[in-house]
Amino acid sequence: MTCKLSLATLSDVARTAAIPGYDRASLKAGIVHFGVGNFHRAHQAIYLDDLFNAGTDHNWAIVGAGVLPSDAAMREKLAAQDFLTTVVEQDNNKTAARVTAPMIDILPVGDAAAIIAKLADPEIRIVSMTITEGGYFIDASGTFNPTHPAIAADGQNPNAPKTVFGLIVTGLKARKDKGIGPFTVMSCDNIPHNGVVTANAVVGTAALSDPDFADWIRANVAFPNGMVDRITPATSQREVDFLRDNFQIEDSWPVYCEEFKQWVLEDKFTAGRPALEKVGVTFVPDVTPYEHMKIRILNGGHAAIAYPAALMDIHFVHDSMQDPLIRAFLAKLEKDEIIPIVPPVPNTSLTDYFALIEHRLLNPKIGDTIPRLAQDGSNRQPKFILPSTLDNLRQGRDVVGLALVSALWCRYFAGKSDSGKEIVFNDASAERLQAAALKAKDDPSAFLVFDDIFGEVAKSELFRKRFAYALKTLWEKGTRETLQLYLDGKLAV
Repeated sequence: MTCKLSLATLSDVARTAAIPGYDRASLKAGIVHFGVGNFHRAHQAIYLDDLFNAGTDHNWAIVGAGVLPSDAAMREKLAAQDFLTTVVEQDNNKTAARVTAPMIDILPVGDAAAIIAKLADPEIRIVSMTITEGGYFIDASGTFNPTHPAIAADGQNPNAPKTVFGLIVTGLKARKDKGIGPFTVMSCDNIPHNGVVTANAVVGTAALSDPDFADWIRANVAFPNGMVDRITPATSQREVDFLRDNFQIEDSWPVYCEEFKQWVLEDKFTAGRPALEKVGVTFVPDVTPYEHMKIRILNGGHAAIAYPAALMDIHFVHDSMQDPLIRAFLAKLEKDEIIPIVPPVPNTSLTDYFALIEHRLLNPKIGDTIPRLAQDGSNRQPKFILPSTLDNLRQGRDVVGLALVSALWCRYFAGKSDSGKEIVFNDASAERLQAAALKAKDDPSAFLVFDDIFGEVAKSELFRKRFAYALKTLWEKGTRETLQLYLDGKLAV
């Protein structure tokens, strides 16, 4: 017999899943989090759930917030189950479900007044966000773009903001006007120096309407950098059904994830923080080595395998890693062109770290998909792949493999796999990318014209030569043969 997830049914849920060991009524909000998606609920919320289960820091509960239509859908579903979430952790030999309860509310989406009022509440001491790589209004160099129409609109109407950064600025201003100290602003997204990027976005937005207040934010608000890691695929009906059939729990939006998780944070907070070190968060003075390692080796690896797998009609990540050509391609790419330019990480072997990544990507229970890895490449390539390309070029190293990754991305945007199967894109820049990719079949340079994506990399004659040859080979010989040529050392001319 199944039961619908809610606070009232937790005793029934406990037959098949772990439930919170704390009274949800004892929690008080200390954090507003923008973007209550799967990754947040499998990561930050899990650490807080662990902390609350340890019997401490119950005044750091989460209030969700959002600005997108998808945030409204999430609010509706989670409100119907008292903001509880079932998290299913899966390793090769283990599947376990737990119900988490650190979130006590989600603010009405689109109600700027309600969100600003909560941001101005003195009990809120951290504002965090998981808004994806594309949500920060930055170009290929990581520079904030204040001319983006959404940001410009908030600059012109600072009292009626519609973006996350406009809301944060207005919330900080309301606190200052009331004599309340500022909160910490903490990014939980996979972006190099995410704290710096977030600071630039908040300060840059404020500067459009009040330059003096922008200076005040820069001087008084903490923006800690952080590295976050946990593979968390999207939820489909498949996952909803699996939870119902195997755990007898009806959850409208459960989260599935791997068992592994990691969070490294700079200990830089304006108004205190929960004692997350008690539940496995690593606090360091400088997170840079850790984020370089993770973003380039794991996220770069994701971006590298996504497009050959898509061109070869492979749907699941674990299936792509079981293909000998793709697995060998990734291993060679990491060994030759990614790991050598990742700075040393304290007490960490980068070779061992990559071995862990391979193990994680091979996990068949996660059900992570190639379409998820392939989405939003216009934001992910400049953050996960092209920085490694640029560092190699600056050090006088070759980029045969990384140029091939860019060529595979271009070939993918031509719109059909090697077998002729139509490719469905999920990228805000899909229209311009596809137009350029089709032109690039005859003129490879046509795909390298986007300064906001390729930046300095596209100016390198070596990169342009390697890219052009790889793309030509992909069109003439197909993905499998091109990968084999790369493995055999015969792709460079």
